[in-house]
Amino acid sequence: MSLNTVPAAERVHIGFYGRRNAGKSSLVNAVTGQDLAIVSDVAGTTTDPVTKTMELLPIGPVVIIDTPGIDDEGELGALRVEKSYKALAKTNIAVIAVDSSLGIRAEEEALIARIKEKNIPYIVAYTKSDLNDLGKNSGSEISVSSKTGQNINELKELIGKFAASTANERFIISDKLSAGDFVVLVVPVDKAAPKGRLILPQQQTIRDILDAHAMCAVTQDDKLKETLASLNVRPRFVITDSQVFGKVSKIVPEDIDLTSFSILFANYKGDLKLMVEGVKMISELSDGDRVLISEGCTHHRQCGDIGTVKLPALIKKFTGKTPQFTWTSGTEFKDDLTKYKLVIHCGGCMLNEAEMQSRLKSAKRQGVPITNYGTAIAYMNGILKRSLSPFPEIQELL
Repeated sequence: MSLNTVPAAERVHIGFYGRRNAGKSSLVNAVTGQDLAIVSDVAGTTTDPVTKTMELLPIGPVVIIDTPGIDDEGELGALRVEKSYKALAKTNIAVIAVDSSLGIRAEEEALIARIKEKNIPYIVAYTKSDLNDLGKNSGSEISVSSKTGQNINELKELIGKFAASTANERFIISDKLSAGDFVVLVVPVDKAAPKGRLILPQQQTIRDILDAHAMCAVTQDDKLKETLASLNVRPRFVITDSQVFGKVSKIVPEDIDLTSFSILFANYKGDLKLMVEGVKMISELSDGDRVLISEGCTHHRQCGDIGTVKLPALIKKFTGKTPQFTWTSGTEFKDDLTKYKLVIHCGGCMLNEAEMQSRLKSAKRQGVPITNYGTAIAYMNGILKRSLSPFPEIQELL
């Protein structure tokens, strides 16, 4: 991967939706100027959501999502429709392809209702205008032809306008820093650490610190004491991998603010206040209670994996109870959370903000407490209040 590549989770996600043979895949190809989607007269050619990262002018770095038809039939077709709807969780802007000769029908009406529920900006693109031009080109409706190119540039401009209006300036830690501040990052290198590189949240945090014109040093947990002793400046923050929270908290003096990558990302993409409220459920767990542990990425699990090994062991030790644990990873996330007493999610670095927020809202709507790795580990190490030092407004709630 190029060092200049924008992570997929930081890109605008544009989802294309529509009935089978509405010209959706042709529209994807016309908008991107590439043959990203397979085009065929056979209904149901797109059988799974297909994603592609690319640069799309005038927007910039994007992820294009081409989805199966929302009118697919049969048992297998119903599963494809479900996958299309699930793609809404990560969609920032939806483009609904409507065959101009057929107009909006029940399937589109149901889709639009769901899109409105999720507050996703959407555009209705009436396709095949070379055969039946409805003359739409205002607001969020536009007539287009993938065959002749009619209004394709206008559609791209409209998508760009929507993208600009929904842009949310977010910071990992830079809004808490001043130029010249010094930050120490604690990055353990163990069997689970990727060889030859840092993981994404560590890379992004370093870049965010540099954007504030601050400085940073990166060290391992077993070298932290030496690192702090060698500095001739007091660090503004020490940011640690959550797995060594307990060890690091004993080394870092109390007058230096301490937090973790996971807590920073809970605030960056999620709802830190909700996760702090949810973490208290750990103390109320009983034998047999079901706990869902979810990760946004898929990776080869190794001995000592945080989600499947370290967190369950820490919970059992802290509570003295034996809950039942269930795990999900990647795009998989349970629709029905009501059977779980608690959900513990990773920092979500591989998920875009829309999907992370969707998961949090699902838990909140179903009344199931949700927290994240770093918050849970800090809580069980008795240092949660200290670890929230970058967020005094939430710290005060404890």
